[in-house]
Parts: sequence; structure tokens; C-alpha cells
Amino acid sequence: MKREILNFLKENKFSFISGQDISNKLGVTRTSIWKYINQLKEDGYEIESVSKKGYRFISSPDILTFDEIEPYLNTKIIGRNIFHFDSIGSTNTKAKELADADKSHGSIVISEEQISGRGRLGRSWVSPKYKGIWMSIILNPDLSPIDASKLTQTAAAAVVNATEELGLKACVKWPNDIVVNHKKVCGILTEMSAELTRINYVIVGIGVNVNIDEGDFPEDIKQIASSLKIETKSKINRQELVGKILNNFEILYNKFVDDNDIKASIDICRDNSAVIGKNIFVVNHGKNIKAKVLDIDEEGRLVIEYENGARENLISGEVSIRSNGNYI
Repeated sequence: MKREILNFLKENKFSFISGQDISNKLGVTRTSIWKYINQLKEDGYEIESVSKKGYRFISSPDILTFDEIEPYLNTKIIGRNIFHFDSIGSTNTKAKELADADKSHGSIVISEEQISGRGRLGRSWVSPKYKGIWMSIILNPDLSPIDASKLTQTAAAAVVNATEELGLKACVKWPNDIVVNHKKVCGILTEMSAELTRINYVIVGIGVNVNIDEGDFPEDIKQIASSLKIETKSKINRQELVGKILNNFEILYNKFVDDNDIKASIDICRDNSAVIGKNIFVVNHGKNIKAKVLDIDEEGRLVIEYENGARENLISGEVSIRSNGNYI
């Protein structure tokens, strides 16, 4: 009922609505309305209450609930069910718990803060409150387990498209990082539960440094990490960005899973690659081997050439890459 009252107030934004009108519209007592209005105020909504005039909606808080994201959503499935948390250890960990409990495909776990955020290879991830997008998508794709890693590039392509719609040029550091001006602003962590030939579920975690300030980053990562706010010098609407990421993800996901077309995602990652043409180090089993990136092939593998002229197509998840100088 709280959601219905909120939506009714929003529909009549900036106009006073009497408690009796809300009662008649929604079929609840005026005492119940008063209680729900107070709950909304505690959630951060600015609602003016004036005797004999009623209630007037003023503004929404900067939170990532379904009610605040939904106006920006064009999806049919992805993001239509959102589990929102004020604080959580890891959205991927919670998403796996929900997936094990048979929660529906396309559900999102999103939190204002992560206490134990993590990236690939167990690395920690800075996730301050109300300043980023920390979310995980629960998926039940009809794919072979060997193809699940390609969903990382689907997510990367979705983030690139979403940031471009906001007027910001971002690039992909294969396979799972998004960079702006040579600094990391987003990481993607794809995890899977599967049997030999069947996927139980896939969790795609997306962490975006949105409105983080320079002082929020630890000293040891300031040279390689940034945020959209720092790079654009303006605050970004987190709710709108979540909607754009999910909208783009659903389109690219459906092309991949339903139409067997990963090319759309690969083309975006290739056209916006931060590594093609660059000299890198391939990190494998503790060894750093110099190579040059030539391309990303149609399967999403990184095509590299070693100093001895030998070429190899690297599979996401098997190796890591480092730049010869800056982050990339």
C-alpha cells in the first residue's frame, strides 16, 4: 500500500491531495495513510503535510528502489523484480542465495552500499554508500556452460551503451572492466552454477563508480580508479543510469540467448576496446608475458601476438592482462 500511496502522490506532483481523496482512491483509512506517509518520509521522500489541505509530494531521495528506477525502465523482464538493500556484504553473494531459492530470472539485487564487494580473482571493490551502482542480475539462460562467460561482454556492452546515452565515452578493458580516460570506473563479475552440460543460473554483478569523489578512493588505487562524476565533473542520476544499463542489457541478452547472436555485444566491445592495438602483459600462472592485442574474435576471445610472432586467442577467465604503463 505504501507504493500505491507514493505513486498516487507522484501522479499529482506539486498539488495538495487530501487524506480523504487518497482514502477514497485506495480504500484505506486516513489513519493508515498517515502512517504510510510517515514511513515514506523516513525513507527520505520529501512530502509536505498541511492541515485541511492534505499532502503534497516534493521530491524523491537518491535511492535505487524499484519505484525510483521504474520510470527509466523499458524492459519486459530484466529488473522488473528488484531486491533493494541499504547495506549488504556482496550483491553477488545474495543473488546466488536467491537463485538457489528459485527466485525468478531477471531479478536484480541492488544495494546502496557493499561491505564486502569483490571483483575478479577475489580482488576487493570499494563500494561507498549512495555513490555507486552495486547490483547483480539473476539469469537462467538456455546456454551451454562454456558460453556463460560471454555474458560478461554482454554486460560490458550494455554499460558502454548506457554511458554513451548519457554523453560519456567509455571503453572496455577486456574482458570485464570499463574505463574512462584510462581509469577504471566499472567492473563486472560473472559467476555460474552449472552441471556438465546445463546451467543452473548465472549471476552478473555490475559495480559502477558513479558519484564517488576523489577523496573516497584509497591511496593505493587513486592512480587507476575513477568515477563518472570525477570524469564528467557533474553528478550523475544513478536511477537513470541503472535503467539504461538494464534496458541495454535485456536487448543484447535476448539477441545472444534467444537469437544466438553474440555479435552485437562483441561488436560494441571491439569498437570501444581499450586494448586493441596496445602492448600488454598476459598474466598466466604468475608469469607476465609481453604481447600485442590484435583483435577480439567473433567468440569474444582476445587475439594477441607474442614477441616471437606466435598468436593466441585468449579465453575470458583463464588469464588476466595488464598494460605496459597506465591502468590501460
